[in-house]
Amino acid sequence: MAYIFLDESGDLGFNFKKKKTSKFFVITFLATENKKVIEKIVKRTHSELAKKYKRKFGVLHATKDKPIIRQRLLKRLSEKECIIMAIYLNKKKVYTNLREEKSVLYNYVANILLDRICTKKIITEKDSVELIASRRETNKFLNENFRNYIDNQARSQHKININVKIKTPFEEKSLQAVDYVSWSIFRKYEYGDDSYYNLIKNKITEESPLFP
Repeated sequence: MAYIFLDESGDLGFNFKKKKTSKFFVITFLATENKKVIEKIVKRTHSELAKKYKRKFGVLHATKDKPIIRQRLLKRLSEKECIIMAIYLNKKKVYTNLREEKSVLYNYVANILLDRICTKKIITEKDSVELIASRRETNKFLNENFRNYIDNQARSQHKININVKIKTPFEEKSLQAVDYVSWSIFRKYEYGDDSYYNLIKNKITEESPLFP
């Protein structure tokens, strides 16, 4: 069984006059054949937080956690058997028609990333694949639309036996790890800060722009 965890960083807003609108948007895959290894990294980091601060923590989240926590998790991840792939968008180069269809754009980018992971033979027709995406929409229709789109594309284009799920980082601990990874790649492009990115650089198989 191959597992792919999907998360994104940045936003899909295109009003660049707003202060919080990001310049870049990143979608990231974290792939592994043993998801328990990723779960253990998250649990270990959690336990260290709980021990130090003597209180329970909900989920790890890169934008909120302290630098030392980010560094620990990313360093541990860099030592494990896993593969990272990412596509980043310079949003100012995104075609105008796609700007109006954000869910279509998101699905399109996720499918391109799936195509890349198949092209590189990281997963093959022989593999049973579980793709778990971090929940980004509360709208059930959009979630179902994403799930069906990726499922159909994987089976029709790549002949992959895939099971697509959408979960919260609380429900699926490994999503907390890919959150850190995606955030690290995003910081490299959005702020020119590659200090966290460099910690997991050895695990990045592909990192490419969609609209160069």
